[in-house]
Amino acid sequence: MLTRRAFLRGAIAGAASAFAGAAYAFGYEPLMAPRVARYHIAPRVWPKGFALEIAALSDLHACEPWMSIERIDAIVDRMNALRPDVIVLLGDYVAGLHRFATPIPAPQWARALSRLSAPLGVHAILGNHDMWDDETTQHRGRYETAARAALEDNGIPVYENAAVRLTGGARPFWLAGLADQFAIPAGRRKWNGLDDLPGTLAEVTTDDPVILLAHEPDVFPRVPERVALTLCGHTHGGQVRIFGWAPIVPSLYGNRYVHGHIVEDDKHLIVSGGLGCTALPVRFGAPPEVLHIRVEAPAA
Repeated sequence: MLTRRAFLRGAIAGAASAFAGAAYAFGYEPLMAPRVARYHIAPRVWPKGFALEIAALSDLHACEPWMSIERIDAIVDRMNALRPDVIVLLGDYVAGLHRFATPIPAPQWARALSRLSAPLGVHAILGNHDMWDDETTQHRGRYETAARAALEDNGIPVYENAAVRLTGGARPFWLAGLADQFAIPAGRRKWNGLDDLPGTLAEVTTDDPVILLAHEPDVFPRVPERVALTLCGHTHGGQVRIFGWAPIVPSLYGNRYVHGHIVEDDKHLIVSGGLGCTALPVRFGAPPEVLHIRVEAPAA
C-alpha cells in the first residue's frame, strides 16, 4: 500500500526531476559550446581521387543573452580550428526569440562571422527568419534583406538561386544556393517561397559535382541525383528531442528530415542541428552543433 510518506517522497522526487530537466533545457543546453558533428560520406556521383572537407553552421539566431557576440566569436574560433577547405553558412542569422531576448544588429554578428576563414572561402544562404523579421522585405515582397547586405558588406557572398564554381586541389565543383522556401506570407498558415531549384541548377554548366545549400530540408525529395550532397538547417534538430523523437519539427515531413545524415534513392542529405533557438530559449536532447563533413568517392 502506498503510504502518505512514500507518496510525498515520490511527489518531491518527481518535482525535483521536473525542475532539474527544465533548468537543463532552459539554462544549460541552449548555452553549451557547440559539439562538432562529423560526417564522412561517399556519394555515388562524386569523382574519384577528390576529397573535400566542409565546415557548416546554421541557425545562429544572434541575440542577447543566448547567442552573444562573445559566443559567436568562440564558435568562429572553433570552426576555423577545423581547417576545412570551404565554410558554408546555412541561414537564420537573426534572432528567433522576441519575448526572451534582445536581437543583435546585423552589422555586428556579420562582422563576427567575417573572421571565418577557409582556402575556398566562406559562402552563405539565407533562412526564413532572415526574411520574416525584415519589415522592408515583407512589405515589398522581395528586397535585399539586412542580413544579406550585412554579410556581403563583410565579404561573405550570399546565394539566392545562384551557383558558383570553385576549385579545390585542382578539382572543380559547384556550390548552389537556394533562396528560402517559406520567405513571404501568403495568408494564414501559408507561405510563398522564393526558391527556384530548376533555375538554380541551370546555372551549373559543367559535369563537375554539385553541393546544394538549402535552408529548409523540405526541398530534398525534389533534388535530382545529379546533386552529390544537400546541406540544410532550419529544424534545430527538433530543438527538443525525447529518445531521439522530436514532438515539433518545422517541416512538412515531420521527423523524416529532422537531423543528421539521410540517404534516399542514392541521394545524400545532412541536416544540421544548428546553434540557436526560436520561439523559446530551450534545447533538450538537441545540443548546439557545427558540422565537419568529408566528401569523397565510394571505395572501389
